[in-house]
Amino acid sequence: MKTVRIGSGAGFSGDRIEPALELVEHGNVDYLGFECLAERTIALAQAARQNDPDAGYDPWLEERMSAVLEPAFRRGVRIVSNMGAANPAAAARAVTKIARRFGLTGLKTAAVTGDDVLDLIRGKELPLIDRPGTTADLGDRILSANAYLGAAPIAQALAAGANVVITGRVGDPALFLGPLMHEFGWAEDDWVKLGRGTLVGHLLECAGQLTGGYFADPGLKDVPDLARLGFPFAQVDSEGNAVLGKVAGSGGRISVATCTEQLLYEILDPSSYLQADVVADFSGVHFSQLGADEVAVSGAAGRARPDMLKVSIGYKDGFIGEGQISYAGPGAVERGRLALAVVEERLKIAGIETREWRGDLIGVDAADRRDVAGPEPVEVRVRIVARTDSAIAARRIGAEVEALYTNGPAGGGGVSVGSREVIAVASTLLPREHCRPTVTFETA
Repeated sequence: MKTVRIGSGAGFSGDRIEPALELVEHGNVDYLGFECLAERTIALAQAARQNDPDAGYDPWLEERMSAVLEPAFRRGVRIVSNMGAANPAAAARAVTKIARRFGLTGLKTAAVTGDDVLDLIRGKELPLIDRPGTTADLGDRILSANAYLGAAPIAQALAAGANVVITGRVGDPALFLGPLMHEFGWAEDDWVKLGRGTLVGHLLECAGQLTGGYFADPGLKDVPDLARLGFPFAQVDSEGNAVLGKVAGSGGRISVATCTEQLLYEILDPSSYLQADVVADFSGVHFSQLGADEVAVSGAAGRARPDMLKVSIGYKDGFIGEGQISYAGPGAVERGRLALAVVEERLKIAGIETREWRGDLIGVDAADRRDVAGPEPVEVRVRIVARTDSAIAARRIGAEVEALYTNGPAGGGGVSVGSREVIAVASTLLPREHCRPTVTFETA
């Protein structure tokens, strides 16, 4: 039976680059998927594109492609990634420039567009699905609106000979499902196989999380050589069953436990995982440990895809100001608490209005405010953060923390301050017929 090996080269934009190169050079993979697009990242990218029409794609694209593009092309490894963010077409041009620099004549890059639905959202009163209200409530604060496209345009681009496929917003598993649809000729209504391919994509999409990253807990869940964590691949057959593995000798671990944790990651209902391509059913999934760092997976199913596509909306939501300062030695906790009280009172005196406020002693009560028996720590880190409606007010938060140097408790040091605009995310639904994916090509 024919099989296809797909590797995972990244689980987020800033992920390590070396494990992807390791997969290309030693993993014997046919495809390499880079999942690099978080929910609010595309709103930030859209803002960058407004200032520069050639910007708006992943800031690590050039460095990542410079590392893997040449060895991938020479070995016949095809790349699929959502690093296009708000500007897949510009990202495809950037990949082509890199290809020419390395002399990769004939390398074909596809850009998948059509996820940008901002013009369809503006002025509409579409219900929000994650809170009360409608899109109209966000008004002119909306920066971006992108629908989650499916795997079909990726498969289309591969069928047309693309060596690299760059998308904007697509469902994360679609980056891996697209190559499977292309290789095995799966129909767009073969719900069972699409459900199985979506499972493979979901397991791979977070890269190192499948091989022990975000899993390791010394003494409870040990993971060897975490600093050399290898990224996973899946050997998939035409029925959608797979064996998960990693490059021999790389760090990390693939086990039934690591796979189970990733299976449940960001899944509200394992029996109804809604994607643009299919409603996947993971309730019957079974993992089997075949050997060291080798796990078989089967049992996924699927039902007809939803009529609506999820749309992620990025919008401006005020500003956050933050300040931190450390206190050490006897009485550090009490001095830290005094610092919190002083800044809180100072903001009232200065008339700085905040929408939200939080003050913590990191290591004492930042994550758990219950009283814990035992000696007090001799070092604490004070953190004060607040949300405001203006950039000036946000900067004042940090300024009041910095003023503790000479106007607060004894022994404060190591101040850090910062402020930033908040880009928040809301979601709505849009009929899929309103989204028309388009595939265009660049050739080196």
